[in-house]
Amino acid sequence: MTSGEGDGIRTYERYCPHPWHGLSPGEDAPEVVRAFVEITRFDAIKYEIEPVSGYLKVDRPQYNSCLPPMVYGFVPRTLSGAEVAGVTGGGSEGDGDALDVCVLSEHQIDRSRVLLDARVIGALLTLDGGKADPKLIAVLERDLLWGDVTDLDQVHDGTLHRMKHYFRNYKGETGGGNPVEILGWADRSRALELVWASMNDYTCYLRDEVGEMNT
Repeated sequence: MTSGEGDGIRTYERYCPHPWHGLSPGEDAPEVVRAFVEITRFDAIKYEIEPVSGYLKVDRPQYNSCLPPMVYGFVPRTLSGAEVAGVTGGGSEGDGDALDVCVLSEHQIDRSRVLLDARVIGALLTLDGGKADPKLIAVLERDLLWGDVTDLDQVHDGTLHRMKHYFRNYKGETGGGNPVEILGWADRSRALELVWASMNDYTCYLRDEVGEMNT
């Protein structure tokens, strides 16, 4: 790393907190979480946060014509690790990324890199390459249409089908390979367990990182 690059990283960290590590999961977590939006309903490109820099990067173009049925991002200071895998009920470990969250709203949120408060109502349990990769389902806090929804059984079956269809196919390749396995839905109670588990996994991750730095 050159001197200029190091100065740039220090400046970024000073004035713009890292979206994953520098922001809170929300004062009212696990019930209401802070979501950092990576993808909107209009994106045919899969974007995700680059872990080192904190910038949004192109992960891949979508291989099919499916567009996300909702805004999609992650909860800061969470991690899909061993505890998340235990709550998910499949795979021996988590995928090592922040906990994903899908947010339902009547409003057309058409930009990424924004923060919003979302009330957790359930989760879609998935494996990615055999590793736990659950998707929290939440509603935009104080949304006029969705704000009073408290659990998945209040969501129309068609909306749930669209979510499942998207995540079943969003990593499918033209050659037929697909690493994603759908395990099923989780109600609000189990989804809140996932949030707690992901915050605990993140704490363990930080402890291990500090331990490595001190060795």
